[in-house]
Amino acid sequence: MKRLMLSAVAFCLALTAAAQTDTNNDSAPGYQFTDVKVIETTPVKDQSRSGTCWCFSTLSFLESEIIKAGGEPMHLSEMWIVRHSFMDKAEKYVRMHGTLNFAEGGAAHDVTEGIREHGIVPFEVYPGLNYGTTKPDFHEISEVLKSYLDAVIRAAGNKPLSTAWKRGFNAILDEYFGVLPETFTYEGKEYTPESFAASLPISMDDYVDVSSFTHHPFYSRFIIEVPDNWMWAEVYNVPLEEMMQIVDNALENGYTVAWGTDVSEKGFSRTKGIGVIPEADLEGMSGTEAERWGKLTEQEKEAALYKFDKPGKERTITQEMRQTSFDNWETTDDHGMLIMGLAKDQNGTPYYKVQNSWNTVAPYDGFWYFSKPFVAYKTTSLMVNKNAIPKEIAKKLGLK
Repeated sequence: MKRLMLSAVAFCLALTAAAQTDTNNDSAPGYQFTDVKVIETTPVKDQSRSGTCWCFSTLSFLESEIIKAGGEPMHLSEMWIVRHSFMDKAEKYVRMHGTLNFAEGGAAHDVTEGIREHGIVPFEVYPGLNYGTTKPDFHEISEVLKSYLDAVIRAAGNKPLSTAWKRGFNAILDEYFGVLPETFTYEGKEYTPESFAASLPISMDDYVDVSSFTHHPFYSRFIIEVPDNWMWAEVYNVPLEEMMQIVDNALENGYTVAWGTDVSEKGFSRTKGIGVIPEADLEGMSGTEAERWGKLTEQEKEAALYKFDKPGKERTITQEMRQTSFDNWETTDDHGMLIMGLAKDQNGTPYYKVQNSWNTVAPYDGFWYFSKPFVAYKTTSLMVNKNAIPKEIAKKLGLK
C-alpha cells in the first residue's frame, strides 16, 4: 500500500514540473510504436505549474467533440472553468465548515457542469493569467485562496458569516485570473458566455462518466469516493470488460475519451512515454532462466521488470485486482488525460495513444502510449459521449 495518498493536484503539479525539466529526449529503444488510428484533436496544451489536468484534458475532449460534430477547431478557456470552479468550491467548502477538499484538483464533470452553469469562452477572450506569467502557476494562488477561506471559517465561529466574504473571495479571483467578461466578440460576432456555449455544436447532456468497481452494484450510479470529487458527482458502474468495450467502441467510432487515471505506478515511465503493467514471463523461461530468476531478490526482480528496454508480458487484470488496488489506495485519482488513438508495438500488441497536457515534451511530442492492461487496472473514471457506448451496454444503464 502506498503510505501516503497523494491528491490529484499534487501529482498533476509535481509530474508536470518534472516533465518540463526532463533532459532525456530518447524514446524507449526497445519500443517501436505504429499508430493504427488517430482521432483529430486540438494541439497539445501546457498546464504548467498547476494541478488542473482535469480541466485541460476534458476541454481537449470537448474540443475534439466539436471537431467531430463538424465545428471549427478552437481553444476553449481552461481558466474560465478553473476560476468558476474555485468560486463554486469555496461556497461548498464554507458551507461544510472546511471539511471539504479545497484544492486545485477536480474531475471531468466539473468542466461539463461548469459550462452548463456558467457558459464558456475562447482562450483568447479569457487566458486567466493576470499574475505575471505566460503559463499557469498556482503555487501562490492556491495558498492564498485556501488561507482566505480558512480565516473566514475561523472568524465566524458560531456567529453568522459576514455578507462580505464572497465579494472578498471574488475580488481575489479577479486579481489573479482577471475580471470575467459579460460579453465579448469572437470572429466578428458578439456573445455572452452562455450564448457562446449554446452556439457550439455539442451538448453537455451527451456526456457521462463511467467506472468499474464492485463496492457498488453494476449498472447503477454512485458517487465515486475520491478526494477531488468535491462536487459529489456520480458515475455509471459497469463490469471491467464492459468498461474496456466502451473505450474501444468509442475510438473505433471516432470518439475520444477523457481519462482519469493513476500515474504514480512504477509501470509509468515519464522519460519513455509509456505506461505498462509488466509481469515476469515464467512460462516462457527455460529451466536455467527460471532458476536464475528465482534467486533474484525482490528489488532485483523489480529492477528487471521496469527496465522498459523492450515489450514484454503484462499482467492479466481482473475485477478483483482493480478493487483491491482502489481500496488499498494503490490506485488514486492523480491525473487526467485524453485517449485519442490506437497503436501497436513491434509485436502487434495493442496500446492506446494518449494526449497529455505537459507541453510537447519528448519522446512523442506530448503524446504517450499506454497498454490495455494499464488502462484496465488504473482507470478511476472515464467521460465519454453517451452515443459512443455500445447499445447493449447503454440499454443496461438506462441511457437513451
